[in-house]
Amino acid sequence: MIMTDSVSKKKRSEIMSAVKSKNSGIEIKFRKTLRKLRYKFTQNAAGYFGKPDIVLKRYKIVVFVDSCFWHGCLRHCRMPASRKKYWVDKIERNKKRDRRVRRRYAKDGWKVIRFWEHDIKDAEKLRKKIKVRIDKAKR
Repeated sequence: MIMTDSVSKKKRSEIMSAVKSKNSGIEIKFRKTLRKLRYKFTQNAAGYFGKPDIVLKRYKIVVFVDSCFWHGCLRHCRMPASRKKYWVDKIERNKKRDRRVRRRYAKDGWKVIRFWEHDIKDAEKLRKKIKVRIDKAKR
């Protein structure tokens, strides 16, 4: 679905340049929930392939917290109307990189867990999802 932008090009540029690559609101909320569940983890571990948001080294699990826009969520990603080809190509490159990262970790015996931005909205549901998905990946 294409939606027309409700802000000027200049304002959109300001908004997009303010997007953080780490320590975003969704990542912070996710980490708070992990801490409450008493998982020990490393955050934003640059020494790992693909720069995972969370590393649970003890279990050989990496976690990525993906924004619906930047990673092309089928339910929530809305492509900007302007420069459409650029954005479609950009999101496709991100998806391709995500697949490459998943394959690399699988080859090395690690589990990759991805949480979408929309998974993080409801704290109680998130807590349950984290437990289920990490417990399953630990096996």
